[in-house]
Amino acid sequence: MNSEDYDWSSFTLRISINTDWPRIYRAWTTQQGLERWFLREAKFINSYDEKRKKTEFIHTGDTYKWLWHGFNDDTFETGQILEANGTDLVKFTFSGGTTVTVQLKSEDGIAVVELWQEQIGIDDESKSKYHVGCLSGWNFYLTNLKSVLEGGLDLRNKNNRVKEVINS
Repeated sequence: MNSEDYDWSSFTLRISINTDWPRIYRAWTTQQGLERWFLREAKFINSYDEKRKKTEFIHTGDTYKWLWHGFNDDTFETGQILEANGTDLVKFTFSGGTTVTVQLKSEDGIAVVELWQEQIGIDDESKSKYHVGCLSGWNFYLTNLKSVLEGGLDLRNKNNRVKEVINS
């Protein structure tokens, strides 16, 4: 396949995780859960303009502000939770006007996390930043989610003085 035939507007990633669905869902939909494997800090604001507690589940319509290890506070992401069904699906706005959907599935008795990022622009900058860049980032973070939830190491670089490494 040449690059002209490739669909740059979206990508899908899948990973199996040896744990139960509620634990995976909690890892995606609470501040405490996201900070265990993905973010340095996750803040969620509900529709009443109140900050959610660390262990409180997010809901459709919440807004967020996220910060990562390895980056200072000037690097952050803000967005909105488009859907959170309480069991197996969460969808949110993300970088560059894209959307990310995370669906939990069971295949042959194994929990599978399927993530797809859509609405990626097809200009050269979007291809580089939001397709290739996000694809690379999600590969690492999904691997880290698996490691953390299966009792392994947190693979993130948490030293903010160490820059430009693939694990932050």
